[in-house]
Amino acid sequence: MGWAWYETFALMIGAVLFLMGLGMPVAFAFFAVNVMGVWLFMGGMRGVDQFVTNATASITNFSLVPVALFLLMGELFFNTGLARKVFDALDKLLGGIRGRLSYLTVGGGTLFATLSGSSLANTAMLGASLTPDMMKRGYKKHMIIGPIIATGGLAMIIPPSTLAVLLGSLGRIDVGALLIAGLIPGLLLALMYLITIRIQIARDPEAAPGYAATRAPMGEIARAMLLDVAPMGLVVFCVVGLILLGWATPTESAAFGAASVVVLALIKRALTLEAIVKSFRGTILVSCMMLMIILGSTTFSQILAFSGASNGMIRWATGMDLNPYMVLLAMFIVLVVLGMFMDQLSIMMLTLPIFIPLIIAFEFNPVWFGVIMLLALEMSLVTPPFGLLLYVMVGVGPPGTKIGEVVRAALPYLGCSLLLVLLLVLFPQIALWLPERMLN
Repeated sequence: MGWAWYETFALMIGAVLFLMGLGMPVAFAFFAVNVMGVWLFMGGMRGVDQFVTNATASITNFSLVPVALFLLMGELFFNTGLARKVFDALDKLLGGIRGRLSYLTVGGGTLFATLSGSSLANTAMLGASLTPDMMKRGYKKHMIIGPIIATGGLAMIIPPSTLAVLLGSLGRIDVGALLIAGLIPGLLLALMYLITIRIQIARDPEAAPGYAATRAPMGEIARAMLLDVAPMGLVVFCVVGLILLGWATPTESAAFGAASVVVLALIKRALTLEAIVKSFRGTILVSCMMLMIILGSTTFSQILAFSGASNGMIRWATGMDLNPYMVLLAMFIVLVVLGMFMDQLSIMMLTLPIFIPLIIAFEFNPVWFGVIMLLALEMSLVTPPFGLLLYVMVGVGPPGTKIGEVVRAALPYLGCSLLLVLLLVLFPQIALWLPERMLN
């Protein structure tokens, strides 16, 4: 039987969504649909043999090594207590200004984002650390929840982002350029968050009550910054600086980053056996889950290409004479809507086989598109009803916090993300300037 491209497309996509809707784990849903696809479109048992060969090749990919190393680096950073020390040092620096803890959330969370690469870990750390003190000081709920959930998502954009590594590997985008491209947009987004907090405090000063704080002596502040914050510059340099200077590949910089955290933990006598075991366990669990989904998704995209569905879709899209930016808007909306029902990795696995050929056909810069896609995925983390950070925030937020309160608190910060996307469309060099300097 001959299949039209849209029939193949509808069957494959629909089957994955149907199985996931039944509650089947993402990796198993892709596996089941892939077996069906290779049997139908790649010649029965011969296709199954090819499926096994391709599956092995998809996860024995050197470009995926940074994922596990960045995960290990983040796990060690949190489990050894280095994150807590950095946080305490920044707290001393800010003193007793109104809204201090909200500003501290953005400042500390941005720094943690450069050292962890995990949005969930970043949000959980910020929430567990700051919520009790913010409640005791009389902060209103939206001033507690909003900055924490917004800043937690920065780890998806600011390098080292594990999702950026996966996006680059699966989308055939330069991983090093994509990692570096997120730096300026991520810092710009953090600045927007600070401005948002300042506006909210100006409109309602009681949302973040002022209080008399005993400001630490300058000597104590300088000592904390020198001993606890400045050494983290070594980690940031190993992860971002080495790539930017062209001295190391993303894999090498990830290895240097993990090694630098180990060295700092040893110097501070924080590298306990318990911290090592917890860090390796967390890294292995997340890495295995990611590799299983990658295995299924890579074969999925190959089946779409082999069956002619991908080429048919590209011919259809380009033949309609659509404005390329309308296509980009449609892709952005799809990503955000899918985020209401699926996790970010699953969204990426499902959409990349469709989006990347379109991006190439419409001659968009892949690195620039990668940053916009990461921003869309970051926004989808807080879209109801199933945005993952919503539930993390309910768990670490003030007692009695409801999903609706979290969503309302996050809305101004989602507006910041939308504004950044618009700026990236109007001024692509915000994302591309650093990668171009790196390549030169």
